[in-house]
Amino acid sequence: MDPLQLVRRWPLFRQLTGSDPLGRGDAVRSDAPEPWEPRTDEADTVTRSVCPFCAVGCGQRVYSKEGRVTHIEGDPDSPISRGRLCPRGSSSLSLVTSPTRITKVRYRRPGGTEWEDLDLDTAMDMIADRVVDTRARTWQDTDAEGRLLNRTLGFAHLGGATLDNEENYLLKKLYTALGAVQVENQARI
Repeated sequence: MDPLQLVRRWPLFRQLTGSDPLGRGDAVRSDAPEPWEPRTDEADTVTRSVCPFCAVGCGQRVYSKEGRVTHIEGDPDSPISRGRLCPRGSSSLSLVTSPTRITKVRYRRPGGTEWEDLDLDTAMDMIADRVVDTRARTWQDTDAEGRLLNRTLGFAHLGGATLDNEENYLLKKLYTALGAVQVENQARI
């Protein structure tokens, strides 16, 4: 494009040289096609969620079309953030839709140097087997003086700060039932 044509397209040039010196009409009008539509209009599903980045727990609205996330914005009904998101929360869409996002379970065997892909069922079975095995190996019925313990120190749980009270309650119940005594939450650290 000719540099002179480029300069003539600038709104300030059109304002100063055209019939709209106050910049209230055609001088400031965009070249974009009309009419403007919100990018959320095309969504067929709106899901409420919580931002995954920090302990604040800002509310988000996740817009999707045909099962694919198309837009994420702050939830104005959230008492925490009242529709606002910080720069990290605003970048949630790229977290979800990035072509470099890993969408499979990656596993590196003990002593291995290469990662392999596992299906989710296999990975969940491996985790369950290891929890049961660790609990059986490290279970303590009593201490050296014969006092009742019924616990394991073989595993612990550290919860995420964006979990709500109900999720933390269920995790505490699960790990207590398994006999773990080291149950903590990131929000308290």
